[in-house]
Amino acid sequence: MRVQIFDVEHGFCAYVVTDSGNVTLIDAGHNSDTGFRPSRYLPANGCSGIEQLVVSNYDEDHISDLPGLVRSPGIQTLARNRSINAEQLERLKRSGGPIASGMRALLDLMRTYTADAAPIDWAGATFTFFSNPYPTFTETNDLSLVTFLDYRDVHMVFPGDLEKAGWRALLQKPDFRTALAGVKLFVASHHGRENGYYPEVFNICKPQLVLVSDEPVKYDTQDVDYTQHASGMRFTDGMRYVLTTRADGMITISQAPWSRRSESSPVAALKGIHPQA
Repeated sequence: MRVQIFDVEHGFCAYVVTDSGNVTLIDAGHNSDTGFRPSRYLPANGCSGIEQLVVSNYDEDHISDLPGLVRSPGIQTLARNRSINAEQLERLKRSGGPIASGMRALLDLMRTYTADAAPIDWAGATFTFFSNPYPTFTETNDLSLVTFLDYRDVHMVFPGDLEKAGWRALLQKPDFRTALAGVKLFVASHHGRENGYYPEVFNICKPQLVLVSDEPVKYDTQDVDYTQHASGMRFTDGMRYVLTTRADGMITISQAPWSRRSESSPVAALKGIHPQA
């Protein structure tokens, strides 16, 4: 299995290819500076279709390239926070201004993808989802769909843009706490921003690495110290505790299906840096 977290500035997009060849794309952000778009990258790298699109957050920076993905390579199933329907979400978004192109594409998908999806062969990988309910929560960040990905020694969480109130509510769920306790690779909520940081999470979660998808630092709210919560991984340039797309470029995590659990660990690779054996 391979997971790639792309450099999409202040946005998010992660590409998961399981050992069956089936694909999950978590969000669809793009990079306006480099021209990177998943709708171009995926077909150019052998992806003929997306078996599962996960929308972690109902904001444009997570879905900006969705119009291109609908055309190519195409989407089979949609995972999202289903407590809110298309009409409710459209009213919520219009209250904040005009509807952008990514959101228009998502609203169309929400009106189309209404049936339960057929089972997909993930070759041993599992995706587990949690979310807070609408209208108990009306902030889109706290309506984020939290995704846990588990495969052999890879245990990751993708919390979207969950903020403190959303974390606090989900931590009341025993099954959420159980899933969180197993996480070794923690994607920082809301691009590592201060309002997505809830220290109580790390009373339960003891990650090896924290991964941050964000643009270059412009604001004090981006300067959150996640290093205190990670045990670290040794790379060729020394121990690392936090990896960021802004400094490291695309981050790739891979796990070979044939490795013995007692001897294996997920291998993280990034631009020009590789971990030591």
